[in-house]
Amino acid sequence: MSKKKNNQRIVYSTNPDFVPYEDGIENEAETLPPAQQKLIVSLDKKQRKGKKVTLVSNFTGTDEDLKELGKTLKSKCGVGGSVKNGEILIQGDFRQKVKDLLEASGYKCKLSGG
Repeated sequence: MSKKKNNQRIVYSTNPDFVPYEDGIENEAETLPPAQQKLIVSLDKKQRKGKKVTLVSNFTGTDEDLKELGKTLKSKCGVGGSVKNGEILIQGDFRQKVKDLLEASGYKCKLSGG
C-alpha cells in the first residue's frame, strides 16, 4: 500500500517554491505590543433586540491574547460578554470605562458610534 499525500486537492502548481501546507499549522498574526494597537471602542445594538453592547474591534494578534484581553475587560466591568469574530463584546454601555481601562494598559483607543 502506498502512503497518501497530505493534500489531495492540489493537482498542479506552476510555482517552483510551492510547499503544500500541513494540516494543523495555521498562519496566525503575531500579537502587536499594546502601544502599536489602535483599537476602536463602539456601542452597538443592531440585531440584539435593543440591548446595548460595547464592541472592541481592530485587534491585531492571536485569538488567545484577544480572549485574555476580553476576560480582563469583562471582569473589570463586572459584566458578561464574549469574544467572537475578532471582536470583544461587553454587555451594556461601558464605552468610556473600557476606553480608560485599555489606555491604562497602554493601548491606543478611539471611541466610535453613539
